[in-house]
Amino acid sequence: MGKTYERIDGRLRAFIESQPIFFTATAPLSGDGTVNLSPKGLTGSFAVLDEQTVAYLDFAGSNAETVAHLRENGRITLMWCAFQGPPNIVRVHGRGEAVFRNDPRFGQLLTHFPDIDPTPHGLRAVIVVTAELIRDTCGYAVPFMAYEADRDLHRKRFAREDDESLARYFEKKEHIAASIDGLPGLPLPLPPRSL
Repeated sequence: MGKTYERIDGRLRAFIESQPIFFTATAPLSGDGTVNLSPKGLTGSFAVLDEQTVAYLDFAGSNAETVAHLRENGRITLMWCAFQGPPNIVRVHGRGEAVFRNDPRFGQLLTHFPDIDPTPHGLRAVIVVTAELIRDTCGYAVPFMAYEADRDLHRKRFAREDDESLARYFEKKEHIAASIDGLPGLPLPLPPRSL
């Protein structure tokens, strides 16, 4: 029914890389803090860096809960479900870090995402996750659903923004610079890109 893996490779890696959507879960250390669960998509915005490390592009949005939780404690779980083919659920429990646009590693990390142009999406950071526990489970109750296509709304919305207007957009949002629970979120003003 479930198996623990030492590394992300072979069939497990192929499964993860073929899914059009995954989910991230984070939480603050406070017992009464807000747990965050986010869907992630957009073809080409996820990459397996090595057998223990994955990364995804953190695009513009109306909050920064994941970033805030990672800055506070680093805990994160990523989950993929098989909505087509044999049933399966894979979870990677690990430690995450938001690598911001002004970090010297930022440009090199972007080379792992050759199939997507991050510019029109208001790229804020690259989230890098080091796996501590890799498990799969049956997924018997996950329904069959068909993937049609990525929505183009995110690209259309944020393609209108340059760095200055994107920074102004973030500054107007209540939960970008600080999380719902008041933890430090995205550093503002938005750092310039270090490419």
